[in-house]
Formats: sequence, C-alpha cells, structure tokens
Amino acid sequence: MKVDTNPRKIKALVDSRFIDKIYPSRAKLEEALRSGKRLTIYHGVDPTAPDLHLGHSTNFLLLRELQKLGHRIILLVGDFTARIGDPTDKLSARKPFTEKEVKNNSKTYKNQAGKILSFTGANPAEIAFNSRWLKRMNFEDLIKLSAKLTHAQIIKRDMFRRRIKEDKEIFLHEFLYPLMQGYDSVALKTDAEVGGTDQTFNMLVGRDLEKAYLNKEKFVITTPLLENPKTGRKLMSKSEGGYISLQDSPAEMYGKLMALPDEVIIPCLELCTEYPQEQIEGIKKGFKRDPTNPRDAKLILGYEVVKIYYGKEKAQDEQNKFINTILKKGLPKEKAVHSLTLELPFRDIIYVLVNGGLASSKSSAWRLVNQGAVKIDSERIDNPKHMLAGGELIEVGKKRHFLRVRYRK
Repeated sequence: MKVDTNPRKIKALVDSRFIDKIYPSRAKLEEALRSGKRLTIYHGVDPTAPDLHLGHSTNFLLLRELQKLGHRIILLVGDFTARIGDPTDKLSARKPFTEKEVKNNSKTYKNQAGKILSFTGANPAEIAFNSRWLKRMNFEDLIKLSAKLTHAQIIKRDMFRRRIKEDKEIFLHEFLYPLMQGYDSVALKTDAEVGGTDQTFNMLVGRDLEKAYLNKEKFVITTPLLENPKTGRKLMSKSEGGYISLQDSPAEMYGKLMALPDEVIIPCLELCTEYPQEQIEGIKKGFKRDPTNPRDAKLILGYEVVKIYYGKEKAQDEQNKFINTILKKGLPKEKAVHSLTLELPFRDIIYVLVNGGLASSKSSAWRLVNQGAVKIDSERIDNPKHMLAGGELIEVGKKRHFLRVRYRK
C-alpha cells in the first residue's frame, strides 16, 4: 500500500499533543515517515480488565493518524504477559491472572479499539496475541533472551529502585516481564511502538532487543498519561477503578465526564479528543479570567468525547438532555428522552436499563437499582425484578438520564 508522505501532515503528526517523546528523535521519525516506506507500528495492551478506557484513547487517536497515512497498525493483546504482571508503578507484585480470566477480559478489545481504529477497508488495523510466540518459548530460549540484558540495566527501572530502597521484595518473574514485552517487538519485526510514558522502560528494552536480534532500529513513541494535574494521579486506572470505559453507553459516558473534577477538563480535551488546539488555548485563557465557571468547557468535553465513540447525533442528544435536565432543572422535553420499543411480553427493569443504554451491563444495572439511583415515573424503585408495563419514564442517576419505554403490540 502506498503511504502518504505529505510533509505538512507528517510535521503535524510528529508535533502532535498526543506525543510526549520520540526515541531516538523526532527528526529521525519524521525522516522515516517521509521516506515512503510503510512502517509497522504497534501498541500493546495487557487484558487485566474487560474494558479499555479513556486513558487508552490517546494511543488510539495517534495510531489512527498513522493509519490514515497508510502505515500498518497492530493492536497487540498481551494475553501471555498479563499472566505475569507488569510491575510498573507497583510497590508490590501484581496478582497473576489465569488464562481463562485473560481470555474473557480481552474478548471485546477489537470492538472497543474499533471505535477509533479501522479494522476494515483498504488499510485495516490488525490484532495479535503475544501468547502465539511467548507460549512456544522453551527454557533454552528464555536463557538466551535473558542473556541480552544485564542486571544493571534491569534495576535502572524506577519501580525496582524504589522497592530496593524500601526493602520490598522483587520476584524473579517481575524481572522477566520487560524481556517478555520487549520480545514482542522482535516477534512483530516492528518499526515503531506507541505507548504511555509509564511504559518507556519496557519499550526501550524492546528497542535494545530488536538491535540484538534483528540489527534493526525501532522507534519508541511515548504518549502523555491522562492525569489529574492537582494530584498527579492517573485518571483512568484499571486497578484503582473510576474509569470511563469505551464500552459505556452514551448516557453513562457523558454523565461521567460531567462528574469529572474541573481541573482535568483541559487534560481530557487535549488527550481524549481532537478538538482544535487553538480553541483549547482559548478555553485556558477563559479559565484564567474566570476560574469559577468551567461549565461551558465541560459541555464541550462531553460532546467531543461522545462524538468520537457514538457520532454527532448521540453527542448532541446527551448534551441537550444535560442542559434541559441539569442546567434548566426541569423534566426533559420528549425529544431529549431516549426511547426503547420492546416486543411483548413485558420486561424487567434490568433488561430495560441495559438495552436502553442506561447501564453497560446487568451487574451495573443491579447496582443502580440497589443504590436507589433509578426512578420510574418519578418514584424511586428498589426491586431489580420490577416489571414494566410500557409507557413509563425511567430516570437514572443524579445526572438524570431519561428513557421512555414503549411496547410494540
């Protein structure tokens, strides 16, 4: 496939706000992108939870731009490495995952990533699983791989140094994790890897291994982490919870965005949307003039994020509902209410919440009901087996998402 070598597009990409650092340099990557060679570029995700989340979106948005230029994009699922556990940012060893847990967690990853990347068309993205090569390794292979890295190189990793300083254990399998992840680059014969700054060490190990095994240079492209600038903590941590899933319904996604603290509006606009940078700069200036009124910026954030995953119409619907029900403090106009038409027999509230897009799963719907977050015709219910007769107006949560249930006779 012919790649796009337009200098203006390439310059915009390497200077993108989605990129933190490039190894060995931005100039070298720009040169490679302008050469006309089709590069193989991948991003790896360990399936430690069933959901991809908004923190992953920076990587996918960057990969989409590279895909548009005609380069080969691979989503690598670390179904083997997830069973070892990445020690990144952990002061104790991670809980190991079983093969069954990993398989269940990753079963919808392609569909989730496919909300940004294209897995069809003239230049489809690909999906790969690192168990394909890592599972076949024998002990001799592992010894040879281990010989490519020294103890001094491994303990340069910040997390290992912190553990040593605090007299905390480091298990031998944790030393092997960077080698396993690094070997992915060798197996894929990749030209570049994209990943968060917390993965820099692992990705640079892959760069070293490609030189050793293939005598090939690999670009490492790091992306900024989505963090709260006030606390310095990750916003979308799978292990700590509280993240916005790419599988959330439009209502859930918009509601969670509106509930984010004000100080994360700018980071989310910059790293989770394609909203023009010059307009983001205008919002920053507005905050300086009046830091007490972020409402309009949040409305923009909610619209721009939902638009990426569900399109302009759904994004506008959610924005209209929020304005009518929260800002204007009234019941929604009927056009701002989602509707769900069902065949008889009548359905229970759990089925309706899930199929009406107000809950992402049955367990989520049960929690909403048990927490008293669901009203039917303005009356709170607490019975997850409540049956609906048709015509009811369902209201969910403090952000007041509405659904009108109808039955087809």
